[in-house]
Amino acid sequence: MTHPPETLRWEGRAPAKVNLFLRVLAREESGFHQIETLFQALELSDSIRVELVDRPGIHLDVDGAEEGSLGPMEKNLAVKGARAWLEAYREVGGTALAGGAGGIQIHLEKKIPHGGGLGGGSSDAAAVLRGLEELHQHPLGRERLIPLAAGLGADVAFFALDVSRALAWGRGDRLLPLSTLPVRSVLLARPPFRISTPWAYEELARHRSRERLTHAGGKVVDAVELESWPGMVGLGENAFEGALDPRYPQLALIRSTLLGAGAEVALLSGSGSTVFGLFPDEELLAQAMTALTREHPDCMLTSTRTAG
Repeated sequence: MTHPPETLRWEGRAPAKVNLFLRVLAREESGFHQIETLFQALELSDSIRVELVDRPGIHLDVDGAEEGSLGPMEKNLAVKGARAWLEAYREVGGTALAGGAGGIQIHLEKKIPHGGGLGGGSSDAAAVLRGLEELHQHPLGRERLIPLAAGLGADVAFFALDVSRALAWGRGDRLLPLSTLPVRSVLLARPPFRISTPWAYEELARHRSRERLTHAGGKVVDAVELESWPGMVGLGENAFEGALDPRYPQLALIRSTLLGAGAEVALLSGSGSTVFGLFPDEELLAQAMTALTREHPDCMLTSTRTAG
C-alpha cells in the first residue's frame, strides 16, 4: 500500500484527562446539567493518524482495543468528529478536501482505558478535529472549532484547545486555559466495572432527592488557588462520589488507600469508574501501587504523569 504525501497525513496525541474538581450544578430544561470543573491533561495518550485518501467516505481502524468494545464505527466519537468537521467545512465554503482527496482515514492506537472517566473518546474526537484543521490550513479557526467540539461532548472542547489545564463551566464549553504546573505523578486505578455517564447523572439526581439536597450552588474560587498544587489540592471534590459510593463502595476504599499511601489528592475522575491519586514523587506512587495491588487486586493500575 502506498502512503499519502506528508501534506495529506497528520499524526498526533490524544491525551487522557482527570478532573481536579467537578461540581454539578442545575439541570437545564433540555436535560443537560451545568458543571464547573478543572481539567488536567495527562501524559497517557492514544495515538491518532488522520489521512486524506482517494476512497470516499470516513473510515476507521483501531489497534489496542478489544473488537466491538468501542461500539459501531458510525457511533465512534472520532468518526462523529470527522463528520461534524466536514459539515462545518462546507458551511464556510469548503468544496473539496486538500489534495483532491475523496475521503478520510482515521487510525487510532488505543492506550487510554475505555469507559473509565478519562475522556479517551472525547480526546480522540478532538484530535481528529485538530488534524483536519491543520491539513486544511485552519478554515474554521478557534472561534468555530471550539463550539463544534462542544457539540460533540462536554470534554471535547477542552481537548480541542490542546492545553494542559483549563477551568471549564457551562456544559464544559466555556473554558479558561491555565498555565502549566510542575509535573506530578499520577496513579490511575480502574475497578472491574464501568459506570455509564447518563446513569451516573440519574443516580446523582436520586441521591439529591433522597437526601433532600439541592444542586451545588455558587462558589468563589481564588485565582491564586489555581496556580499551585497546594491550592489545587484544597479545591479537590467530585459531586458524583456521594451518590456513587453507596452503590460502589470500592470507590471510596480505593481513595482511602491512595490517601493512606501519600496521595496529595484522590478523586473519582468524571463520573468514573477510574479513581486517580496525585503524588509529589515516583517513590510514593510506587508505594501506593503496592498497597492497591495488595488491597484491590481486581483493579487495573496505570501510572502516568500530568502533562507538562
